[in-house]
Amino acid sequence: QLVESGGGSVQTGGSLRLSCRASAIRFNLYDMAWYRQSPGKQRELVAGISSRTSTVYADSVKGRFTISRDNVKNMVYLKMDNLKPEDTAVYYCARPIYNPTYWGQGTQVTVSS
Repeated sequence: QLVESGGGSVQTGGSLRLSCRASAIRFNLYDMAWYRQSPGKQRELVAGISSRTSTVYADSVKGRFTISRDNVKNMVYLKMDNLKPEDTAVYYCARPIYNPTYWGQGTQVTVSS
């Protein structure tokens, strides 16, 4: 089970940190990811972090978003800085990174200009 939190409404240039709690016994072995979906658009990969903490980012968020994990707390985080209106979406925690088979319920992020 994946449970996201931390969404909300911010103005352009603001920051948010999303959190995802995973109820997995061997969480440290799993690659994790954040996806997002805006109205009328396909769900897209935002960032991923492997079990060995290598990371991957969408070009649109490189330099602004940071994914991290805490294997003791079974948590994955997405720190989002310098947010833009085009970042507005529902953000989902998922695993594995590509073709995820497990999804959270999503958390809304709204960025106003």
